[in-house]
Amino acid sequence: MNDPAPPVAAAAPKIPDARVPSTFLEYLKSFGPGIVIVLTWLGAGDVVDMGVAGANYGYSLMWVLVGALFFRYIFVSLIARYQLCNQHGEGVLDGLARLHRWYAPALFGAAILMGHVYGSYMTVGVGEVCRNVFRFGQVWQWGLLCNVVGFFLVFQPVYKRLEVVFLFFLGVLSVSFIGSALWVGFSPAEFAKGLIRLEMPVHTGHFNPLLIAIAMVGAVGGSLMNLAYPYFLEAKGWRGPQYLKVQRYDFLLGVFAMILLNLAVWVLGAELLFPDRQIKTLDDLPQLLSTVLGEPGRVLFYAGIFAAIYTSIIGHAAGLGYLGSHAWLRTHTPVGEPIKSDYRRHPMYKRIVAWCLISPMVWTLPGMPDFVTLTLVANSAQVVLMPLLAGGLWLLTAREKYIGAAYKNRWWENVVMAFLFSLAVYGAFNSGKSIVQFLEMH
Repeated sequence: MNDPAPPVAAAAPKIPDARVPSTFLEYLKSFGPGIVIVLTWLGAGDVVDMGVAGANYGYSLMWVLVGALFFRYIFVSLIARYQLCNQHGEGVLDGLARLHRWYAPALFGAAILMGHVYGSYMTVGVGEVCRNVFRFGQVWQWGLLCNVVGFFLVFQPVYKRLEVVFLFFLGVLSVSFIGSALWVGFSPAEFAKGLIRLEMPVHTGHFNPLLIAIAMVGAVGGSLMNLAYPYFLEAKGWRGPQYLKVQRYDFLLGVFAMILLNLAVWVLGAELLFPDRQIKTLDDLPQLLSTVLGEPGRVLFYAGIFAAIYTSIIGHAAGLGYLGSHAWLRTHTPVGEPIKSDYRRHPMYKRIVAWCLISPMVWTLPGMPDFVTLTLVANSAQVVLMPLLAGGLWLLTAREKYIGAAYKNRWWENVVMAFLFSLAVYGAFNSGKSIVQFLEMH
């Protein structure tokens, strides 16, 4: 697999290729896209979900989270392999357009729709966090301030700036979540059992543990933001098979950080809430921490929640800006032909960034739904994408005509992709049924 780098399909000016690391120190200095993408994925919804899981099941089911992220590592690594190694020298979206010409306009529409939907609950969330911490001002005022700052961070597609901001917030998250878990204290023996004992606990709370496990894994394949990772690789200057090794290590580091951060919040739920207390809002866990650790503990945890939401806000704006702009240009360029314009510099990138950061402000006004309600709506809105993305990406990475003979999936990778596709279909069906039931009740 020492093939030369494939030719670049686009004729537009490109970011210079990055230096290929050869020493341990050079590898460390090269890391970045993996942290950017996992902190884009990690949001306040994860904080609520992990806290609820710990409250309902204690240390049980931790192995499911690790397993789900393991599958995500494989799945997204295969997407990255297509980006770096395919025989056409094209991006992942270009490959999906080869499967069917409607992928490009569909993903453009998804970027616009989900940019607003994702931004709605994240903007409300960051506004609520700032108001709760500082105890003055309105949610819309804090949301506006944070989004304006985010606008200046990503309106110009300067990747290095984004990477520095995300590394700073990774430090904040680590101190906040892991520090809070260590401060509260936990049982190392129970923690270890939760990671290695493959068991299903007794059904408690509102959700069957088996369904929770399936949902955690099934959501991996259908996330629209999986498609943002190739753009961060491109922005870093990683093109061609020679970057495959550093990409794998970089992404592994990011997933490992995500596992630690999620498990830290799970531990807090297990220690503070299990077995007879619950959390229902974003404010419940910080308030509970204040009774155990005092005001410093409350502020410390809120700092982590802010970092989780804010990296998602700016990561989604940048990632969906790249995706939407690329999809727009691909829609107006015949499949298989190189795109003449640079999607990063196209006006559509800036329009989508502005849309993602400005349009959600309407949801911060008084009388609008709260954070938790908006989060549930956002998660439901992407249901239809799950089978389409999981299935399409499986075909791209499995068939020689798309990725090439040297880099197509091995048999066990096809087994993993088939498993994730099946769960994506199952998850989409059950989520759709839940939405129908919700609408019938209301």
